[in-house]
Amino acid sequence: MSGTPTAEEVVGYFDKLSNWGRWGEDDRLGTLNLITPEVRRRAASLVRTGEVLSLSRDIDPADPDPLGSGIAAVQRFMGIGEVSHHMGDSCRFDAVTEHVQIAAHGSNTHLDGLAHYSWDGRNYNGFDMSENTSIGGARKLSVHHASDGIVSRGVLLDICALHGVEWLEPGRAISPDELVAAEERQGVTVEPGDVLLIHTGHVARTLAHGPARGPDGIHLHAGLSAACLPFLHERGVATLGSDAIQDVQPSGYPSFDLFRPVHAVALVALGLWLIDNMELTELARTCVEKERWSFFFTMLPWRMVGVTSSATNPLAMF
Repeated sequence: MSGTPTAEEVVGYFDKLSNWGRWGEDDRLGTLNLITPEVRRRAASLVRTGEVLSLSRDIDPADPDPLGSGIAAVQRFMGIGEVSHHMGDSCRFDAVTEHVQIAAHGSNTHLDGLAHYSWDGRNYNGFDMSENTSIGGARKLSVHHASDGIVSRGVLLDICALHGVEWLEPGRAISPDELVAAEERQGVTVEPGDVLLIHTGHVARTLAHGPARGPDGIHLHAGLSAACLPFLHERGVATLGSDAIQDVQPSGYPSFDLFRPVHAVALVALGLWLIDNMELTELARTCVEKERWSFFFTMLPWRMVGVTSSATNPLAMF
């Protein structure tokens, strides 16, 4: 499994690893099809103590971009005195309303839907990217198609613990050999329908020291090498999450076409949903304490039509 694929090999993954047509020509779910009722039933059997951990962080208008993504924004406007505005001071109760605006792709923990990335003018399953418009939204591949939620077995592969560090250094690429080594160390195997979570320590490092940037200003972080894409396909991963944005950055490829090859191939070819910027520090500690790295995972994204992302609060239950 070792070795870095060439740019040509990575581009070849769009065909070699493609799930287009696998679940029908009009499929909108991609790898979520791998989460069958039987997979959910087995996942539910992992609940033993009932302990629940959130795998997200607060969305705070006072600190909307803690990871330095550059595209995060959170605005909150409170409507004070909703009732008294209409009824006057004679009414004994009152209420507050509010309007909240979130830049869905950014520092907050969020789900990437399948319309988020395209390649050569096509989204997953061959849908034309022209189906996405600024006014009409994502008309073919919207996050609302995940209306049953993402409920499955979660598996954490702790790459930090594999190397005995609190976090991986920015720009550190994770190889498929390391994924296998983490499985062997932890006594767990990634199986079809799993939600695979990768602990890089990126969030912990960034919150402690601030964002890391290269000489050209690019945001640096540890993440998966493009070499991991066949592993994700072969193991039947249903959803991929990380405390970074999946891809190592820089990617190691000079062409901007492959700026984020894991994102591009996963979303477009595999139809693999991605969860970016998760909070995995406490989960990693809990897995060590319990000596188990699989758990019941649940996440309920927005049923919002036409959007490519959803702010979300994934949960791990032991």
